[in-house]
Amino acid sequence: MTKNIAIFFWTVVIGIAITATSAFSAQTKPIKLTYSIFFPPNHAQTKTAMDWVKEIEKRTHNRVQISVFPGGTLTKAPQCYDGVVQGISDLGFSLFAYTRGRFPVMAAVDLPMGYTSGVMASNVAEAFAKTFKPKELNDVKVLYLHAHGPGLLHTKKPVRRLEDLKGMKIRATGLSAKIVTALGGVPVAMPQGDTYDALKKGVVEGTFGPMEVLKGWKQAEVIKYTTECYSVGYTTTFFVVMNLAKWNALPPDIKKIFEEVSSKYTEIHGKVWDRTDQEGRKYTLSLGNEIIPLSDKESARWRKAVQPVIDDYIAHTPNGKTYVQKIRELMKKYSK
Repeated sequence: MTKNIAIFFWTVVIGIAITATSAFSAQTKPIKLTYSIFFPPNHAQTKTAMDWVKEIEKRTHNRVQISVFPGGTLTKAPQCYDGVVQGISDLGFSLFAYTRGRFPVMAAVDLPMGYTSGVMASNVAEAFAKTFKPKELNDVKVLYLHAHGPGLLHTKKPVRRLEDLKGMKIRATGLSAKIVTALGGVPVAMPQGDTYDALKKGVVEGTFGPMEVLKGWKQAEVIKYTTECYSVGYTTTFFVVMNLAKWNALPPDIKKIFEEVSSKYTEIHGKVWDRTDQEGRKYTLSLGNEIIPLSDKESARWRKAVQPVIDDYIAHTPNGKTYVQKIRELMKKYSK
């Protein structure tokens, strides 16, 4: 009898140990995530995203492991958001403007408001989204947003006055296409990755974008002039989002780490945008390209020309006036 009791006792002990070991293994099994990024591997924004990844992995003691797919190798830039929604990737980094009309509230941030820096634009984008919590973003977990510095005009021939832009084919995306039209040009939509060849082959005669594209995407090699049209400086809002089911399945402590780390990266990306804008400026000048400043009078003409773009957004977007007013308030706040 004693022997049978002993056998039963140790059977129970071993069973409990196996159950506990299995539970522990389940808890410690790494959470593996995939991350789609449209920027090329060596781009400064990809490197910044990789810093975010490393910090997440470090803070979670590798309980979270993230495999990064840069250069649009997992999902192309226009498909990145839907790729996250559908679970093709667990995380995605792209921009709202590549799916024009899909994000009408967030489109307000991209209007030609006269942004002066990437830090300002990034903070405005993040604060704007947190203020209004657009329903259009409810199908993902938004980790953080950021935005590039002033979008300027880069061309193969000089544009010193509005009249010089008339009829020129200019690469533009999202609302920047309306800006091109308002200024008298002809917008041609295409992803940033296709712009170099399009400029080189003459498919387009210019492009709108931050100074960063001149070095980050090597576009200074295929343009000759940059027009400093800061009075119509627009931005483009970038997102870093997670599949909602993946987010909901994360343990609370892991969620907290994601949110704590992400809260820092809006400003970090903004600073990188500003640094790379300066690098783009130096790079284009090193190639002998010309940067054309606009006089105050000419700047006012450009500002007046694009005002209908802002007015049109207000007229055709519910609460559009409120969104634009808020952006102006945030621009003042973050310009200090």
